[in-house]
Amino acid sequence: MTTFEQLLERFKTEQKTWLVTGNAGFIGSNLTEFLLKHNQKVIGLDNFSTGYQHNIDDVMASVGEENAKNFTFIEGDISDIEVCTNACKDVDIVLHQAALGSVPRSIDDPITSNRSNITGFLNMLTAAKDAGIKRFVYASSSSVYGDSKELPKVEERVGNVLSPYAAMKKTNEIYANVFQRTYGMETLGLRYFNVFGRRQDPNGAYAAVIPKWVGSLLTNEDVYINGDGETSRDFTYIDNVIQMNLLAGTTKNTEAFGEAFNVAVGGRNTLNELFVLLNKELKEHIGTFSEKEAIYRDFRTGDIRHSNANISKAKNIVGYVPTHDIYQGIEEAIEWYIATI
Repeated sequence: MTTFEQLLERFKTEQKTWLVTGNAGFIGSNLTEFLLKHNQKVIGLDNFSTGYQHNIDDVMASVGEENAKNFTFIEGDISDIEVCTNACKDVDIVLHQAALGSVPRSIDDPITSNRSNITGFLNMLTAAKDAGIKRFVYASSSSVYGDSKELPKVEERVGNVLSPYAAMKKTNEIYANVFQRTYGMETLGLRYFNVFGRRQDPNGAYAAVIPKWVGSLLTNEDVYINGDGETSRDFTYIDNVIQMNLLAGTTKNTEAFGEAFNVAVGGRNTLNELFVLLNKELKEHIGTFSEKEAIYRDFRTGDIRHSNANISKAKNIVGYVPTHDIYQGIEEAIEWYIATI
């Protein structure tokens, strides 16, 4: 039995209160749903800047009436310290997902991104500390590796960051480490590598590549590949991210505190390979679908060329064992994308 399977057994008789910030968003709503389905109490916090009410509604419908009673929602902005203080009352564990994601967004408007990703982050850390909450798990990003050419990426060695967003996530890690050393908080940072899955928004200028491409293929719009298509990523299915958050939220291994961990599969696929895979999956699921050609354009400013994670640290310290590679993840997610887009 894996560490995660053991945890799920404990959840049947042990109930904690988890604060999930950004819970109307993609990752936050999936965390909320999973926790509620496994006998946990959840307080959700979101300002709907990038999250949606329909995600919360979908979660409530999915978990059933009894489990839904264990959910409390607070509408508010993490840039307001009073909102953060109120949200942290009677909480055991914080899963901090709220942020303004996207490298291009941070380049276009670093001030607004900073308000959420730095000020909001510090507000949440401080509110958790003042409320006596020890465990604080937060979303970092693979973007902190910057121009490091080392593959696979190892947590202890990063390069120069290439965007305001990456600088903000790196700052989050510094703050979390300082709070661990100064106040004894049990902080754990999760460096997400290109997460995809159900409830991921396919719309908007800053949509992630997989839902954006699926949406364009389904609606017969042009699909653009930045650069030569040989840029590679460690695409990570949402179920792996859920597992790592819950392991980080409950681990008793003191070696984990103040640390950051890669959250990935340890795989590597190019954008060209991804495009072929999406065409293939859509063709298999929709008989009338015709495979399409992509349009190549210039490389995008701030993009990392190759991203591939070493996940040994997460495996060894918290017992992380990913359950889905990109092929298993796409196979599960494609039906959700088709039904939603």
